[in-house]
Amino acid sequence: MRESEEKIAAVNRQARHNYHILDSYETGMVLQGTEVKSIREGKLNLKESYGAVKSGEIWLLNCHISPYSHGNRMNHDPVRPRKLLLNRSEIRKLIGKVTERGMTLVPLKVYFKNGRAKCEIALAKGKQVHDKRETEKKKVTERETRQAIKERR
Repeated sequence: MRESEEKIAAVNRQARHNYHILDSYETGMVLQGTEVKSIREGKLNLKESYGAVKSGEIWLLNCHISPYSHGNRMNHDPVRPRKLLLNRSEIRKLIGKVTERGMTLVPLKVYFKNGRAKCEIALAKGKQVHDKRETEKKKVTERETRQAIKERR
């Protein structure tokens, strides 16, 4: 594997279903050693996690990283808050948008890039029920048209 390649550890599939994704950012994560090893084993769940602003910093909350299988008594807490690393200008921009317009920060995926754990976090706005139905209808029609094209060939 090349140094610049990404190895995806976890993807939040519900995020694109439940939210309109407006903008996404690549962030670093402050992790403990056993957390990194556990993520490499694929024991990470982003389903209920979200980003929050606390004292001018961005934190990832409710992200469940299972304890490392070969860890000892110094193993990490599975759902502890984890700090996300962004540029100061990006943090200011996100704080302004999250507080003013009622938007939220949603993690899309966690991956390794150049041996470092990265989190792709998105600025998102929640979908209404009718929006979800509409996107589902679009997916079904696209799938049907692809099948029809395939059958013609």
